[in-house]
Amino acid sequence: MIFGLSIVLIAVIFCSLVFDFINGFHDTANSIATSVSTRVLTPRQAIIMSAVLNFVGALMSDKVAKTISKGLVHGTLEQYVIISAVLAAIIWNLITWYFGIPSSSSHALIGGLIGASITYAASTNIVMWSGVWNKVVLPLITSPIVGFIFGFFIMSLLFEILRPFSQRFVNKWFSKLQILSAAVMSFSHGNNDAQKSMGIITLALVSGGLIGKDAGIPIWVKLACAISMALGTSIGGWKIIKTMGVNMIRLQPIGGFAAESAAAIVIETASRIGAPVSTTHVISSAIMGVGAAKRFTAVRWALAKNIVWAWVLTIPVTMILGAVITLIIKLFI
Repeated sequence: MIFGLSIVLIAVIFCSLVFDFINGFHDTANSIATSVSTRVLTPRQAIIMSAVLNFVGALMSDKVAKTISKGLVHGTLEQYVIISAVLAAIIWNLITWYFGIPSSSSHALIGGLIGASITYAASTNIVMWSGVWNKVVLPLITSPIVGFIFGFFIMSLLFEILRPFSQRFVNKWFSKLQILSAAVMSFSHGNNDAQKSMGIITLALVSGGLIGKDAGIPIWVKLACAISMALGTSIGGWKIIKTMGVNMIRLQPIGGFAAESAAAIVIETASRIGAPVSTTHVISSAIMGVGAAKRFTAVRWALAKNIVWAWVLTIPVTMILGAVITLIIKLFI
């Protein structure tokens, strides 16, 4: 099948894999920021572990990919529309990476797809608004809230259970347990985030008539996206790691364990129901919840406010970017 691809379709696949690669280093912080900041793992150890488990996680499911490929827009799209969506997401990812802001790669891609599709069709009817609301907007609102609550609850519970024990004892054991929680978080990230690019490439294959609309995700697509994300993860997004693991709150191993465990529970649940949630939103809010459980002033709320603004702006900005890029491409075809 792969030898029947047109040049334009190859360009779509290439852009999607570039997005997946950037997603990997942009969102590496989701998996390893807490482990690096608490010095449970060295940056090199954390990145290698995260890259391997992102790869494994990316191969485990395709429900999120199916949501992206056939749950957001009606009918088939021209290939340049899909390229516009991916380019919009790449631009936003690079901007937020440059400023060290942990924004959502997932919602950047979805925003770009919505904006490009509406511009292409000159109508909002092309968008499956019920799918966008149920699978994107609701999880966008609820997943950070649930992440915060879970982080707060798990941290508070651990405080109560471990009150009789010394800080040295707690640090010793949770230094080991945090490696496990970071591993689960890395797996969860791959299981949810890599599927977005799988969905986009599958959407392009459907648009190109190479597979049917009801076909599954081709295995070569799964492997290509898993490898791209793992390679991106291996580079590491140090600016965002610093923002999440150091600047937002000073974490100890027990706090890192609580945040990663809370986030992994939320992300894995979302992956099982096919909801493309933002791993960035969930782990960031879980870290805030952990800090608030310690004491409310432990969280740098001014920084948290800037992060939340980035969350709010991601979909509208990428919708505009997707629309503008679509209009520009239309001028040359």
